[in-house]
Amino acid sequence: MSSNSFAYNEQSGGGEATELGQEATSTISPSGAFGLFSSDMKKNEDLKQMLESNKDSAKLDAMKRIVGMIAKGKNASELFPAVVKNVASKNIEIKKLVYVYLVRYAEEQQDLALLSISTFQRALKDPNQLIRASALRVLSSIRVPIIVPIMMLAIKEASADLSPYVRKNAAHAIQKLYSLDPEQKEMLIEIIEKLLKDKSTLVAGSVVMAFEEVCPDRIDLIHKNYRKLCNLLVDVEEWGQVVIIHMLTRYARTQFVSPWKEGDGLEDNEKDFYDSDEEQKEKADKRKRPYTMDPDHRLLIRNTKPLLQSRNAAVVMAVAQLYWHIAPKSEAGIISKSLVRLLRSNREVQYIVLQNIATMSIQRKGMFEPYLKSFYVRSTDPTMIKILKLEILTNLANEANISTLLREFQVPVARASILWLIGENCERVPKIAPDVLRKTAKSFTSEDDLVKLQILNLGAKLYLTNSKQTKLLTQYILNLGKYDQNYDIRDRTRFIRQLIVPNEKSGALSKYAKKIFLAQKPAPVLESPFKDRDHFQLGTLSHTLNTKATGYLELSNWPEVAPDPSVRNVEVIELAKEWTPAGKTKKENPDKKFYSESEEEEDSSESSSDSESESGSETGEDEEDSSGDSGGDSSESGSESEAGKKRVAKSSKAKGKGDSKDVDKEKENSKTSESSSGESSSIEESSSDSESESESESESESRKVTKEKEKKTKQDRNALTKDVSLLDLDDFNPVSTPVALPTPALSPSLIADLEGLNLSATSSVISVSTPVFVPGKTHVLLHRMSGKGLAAHYFFPRQPCIFGDKMVSVQITLNNTTDQKIENIHVGEKKLPMGMQMHVFNPIESLEPAGSITVSMGIDFCDSTQTANFQLCTKDDCFSVSIQPPVGELLLPVAMSEKDFKKEQGMLSGMNETSTTIIAAPQNFASSVILQKVANVANVGAVPSGQDNVHRFAAKTVHSGSLMLVTVELKEASTAQLVINTEKTVIASVLLRELKPVLSQG
Repeated sequence: MSSNSFAYNEQSGGGEATELGQEATSTISPSGAFGLFSSDMKKNEDLKQMLESNKDSAKLDAMKRIVGMIAKGKNASELFPAVVKNVASKNIEIKKLVYVYLVRYAEEQQDLALLSISTFQRALKDPNQLIRASALRVLSSIRVPIIVPIMMLAIKEASADLSPYVRKNAAHAIQKLYSLDPEQKEMLIEIIEKLLKDKSTLVAGSVVMAFEEVCPDRIDLIHKNYRKLCNLLVDVEEWGQVVIIHMLTRYARTQFVSPWKEGDGLEDNEKDFYDSDEEQKEKADKRKRPYTMDPDHRLLIRNTKPLLQSRNAAVVMAVAQLYWHIAPKSEAGIISKSLVRLLRSNREVQYIVLQNIATMSIQRKGMFEPYLKSFYVRSTDPTMIKILKLEILTNLANEANISTLLREFQVPVARASILWLIGENCERVPKIAPDVLRKTAKSFTSEDDLVKLQILNLGAKLYLTNSKQTKLLTQYILNLGKYDQNYDIRDRTRFIRQLIVPNEKSGALSKYAKKIFLAQKPAPVLESPFKDRDHFQLGTLSHTLNTKATGYLELSNWPEVAPDPSVRNVEVIELAKEWTPAGKTKKENPDKKFYSESEEEEDSSESSSDSESESGSETGEDEEDSSGDSGGDSSESGSESEAGKKRVAKSSKAKGKGDSKDVDKEKENSKTSESSSGESSSIEESSSDSESESESESESESRKVTKEKEKKTKQDRNALTKDVSLLDLDDFNPVSTPVALPTPALSPSLIADLEGLNLSATSSVISVSTPVFVPGKTHVLLHRMSGKGLAAHYFFPRQPCIFGDKMVSVQITLNNTTDQKIENIHVGEKKLPMGMQMHVFNPIESLEPAGSITVSMGIDFCDSTQTANFQLCTKDDCFSVSIQPPVGELLLPVAMSEKDFKKEQGMLSGMNETSTTIIAAPQNFASSVILQKVANVANVGAVPSGQDNVHRFAAKTVHSGSLMLVTVELKEASTAQLVINTEKTVIASVLLRELKPVLSQG
């Protein structure tokens, strides 16, 4: 919650700073300490009055000042009663600041905090998901053991909430409750098990963190969620990715056999000498056995590879340690480039990355040899970085690169170290040492002070061991040092001269000179300090400290035999039930096909069989629904197998009957398929909906047979699509998020059918309509001067693109302004952001002088205003151009009723709602003016309204099909409220900024 307080401080801007400055000034008075306290008391009384005001603006101002006091360390606990009254405020901003305050004083003022428990419990039922989540966050921050049962109940309810944001906060609260009362572990594990089944990427990282904190040894909870976590990993938030990757690394070390060959490790070769003949034979047999990687093992390695390009250094480091610990050694090399890229970050990141590279470079030098220059020491590097780089260079040194490294070490410290080594071993190199002294004597005056000191030491040692060759040379060096500018060098020179050159004034130490300069010293340790760190998991605190830290979870050794892989097939069965392919139903017996479809469509690594008893119950329930008796859920106990046969018989005779029943089935199936694919794990977990889940599964089976007839002609399919209803279920409130289809369980034919059904959170009455207004504004694509006579302009016709349903249609007009023919006009190299696609126009053979031609293109902007960069080329030249869409052109208008608008708007509240206040002259708020202005900015459709002061507009995004609902509600005093409801909050904020000035101006 501390981060929220900073955010609120920023929102207050300079006004708060002025207030705080005035407050600080007022406390400094000549009256001394008593004046200060009286000022504070007066200020608090003022705040209490503001909090009791009827105006939200006064309350909000008071809460901002109170949070400012807390940030400065002042005590605001006496305001608790006045603040807690505003928990029930309808203003969300006030509520947020009240929650910040309560979290701050909940633990200190336990008695006062307990008074607000009932308020928080009521807030847990608030229709706004932000309020529910904030209430749970505050409740879990009250560190009072007496409310543990209340916290447990709140967490249970929140874990089944429809909002993934609330479920995410429930996962956070689990850890807080566990630290408060560890005896609740078993009940918390049940909640964790339920949240692990959640399909939302928003929840995944938080629940895995709770798992790691509460029950990291319960690896059985991960089995059935392993594949889901692997597939969701790319879309999880960055810090959630770090937690999941570390957990999956530990999981892989317990469930898969080692992908490393026996002979790859250094330790195995050392042990071979002591092995008996039988042990050697066993090892040889093991090496002969072919290794086959488990498909789930490969799934984890493959799905984490894209994260090496993450902008978050912690994510890259987590993937690197995963590859190091569980990937085949031949594949681990790809992490080196990503780790070297992190060396451009700040010094703290460099330190951690270099520590891990130092550990890796001991065992696998080849990984980092191509990047040798990246570890060269820079003068600006801090000492800790220099030491690590030298350690890595030492590990990477070999006969091939040693000469390069030594050349790089032409620095004072390195030169001084070399001279010291030669001096220590001067008797072993009698020919080299005198020559080195001769060369350094020539450059003595220009050397660094550190090098000069070692030259003097080298001269003294050679004088004592090889006086015949070096006596005169040493005296020359001593004379140079006698007049050096540095007093340390002059002092060292006098000391050495008196010690090694005998004269009348020499003391008793002269005869011990050789023992002093050439004393026996212990040999340097050639072992790297990082050699023993490899038993710690890379990237952990324990590895950094080289000691086991609190909470560290050790990596287990690879099992000799892999555990049963079928324990991970549970999730695949669920996916197969939700999205059962319909492409191969004609070749098999219908009864047999009904039970074994999912097996044939899945890969060998993910295959599993559905239980016949469960399938039987599904057929029985589906038979009831198809006959129109949808309310008879309790009559499932009928003859299930007989119902299944009737169902198959009905579907096989569907061609000779009218289409009405098929349409009805398709409606039901569309609804249930949406409920099974959305983020509705909380609904699935509730006991009241256990039958509806099996009903959804059986109807998806029924849909396969119905589709056989529908796919015969494209016209029939399109006609049927218009009547499909996706939101007619009264007992289900779907989450309006784009449906992510699991690709392993979909056949191409089913994908085409699903695309035709438009599986977004829109009902059958919500359809694409014609644009209200098409602005004629064109944008310059290529100026005639830049294009050497070729000019190009583009505009958006606001029509569905013929090249793809996710593409925005763009029309480009090309003009030849020269007096010569321009040949071969085409699109050259495309430089598109990731995910963006472009369908280009066909090359134009020639464009006559003063000629003009209009062509069409399709661009999938992925619901963003990113620029599509490409080259517009002719026969002789290429010109770099770009198309950036206005946010309003990323939409398609939809037609819907006022009732459907309000229903969809109710599901897109809270975080999905953006609003602002508009002030304009009354004449600007006429219905025709508002319609013209809004339609000019955005490609939206007008929604009929029964209120004269409320104007509604609806559209959907081209790429994802997410609804975009715009409301302009006229208020008093020439003001209006502009509200945009959509999942695409970024697009909403941009659209809000563009609409506000247009609606405000005359």
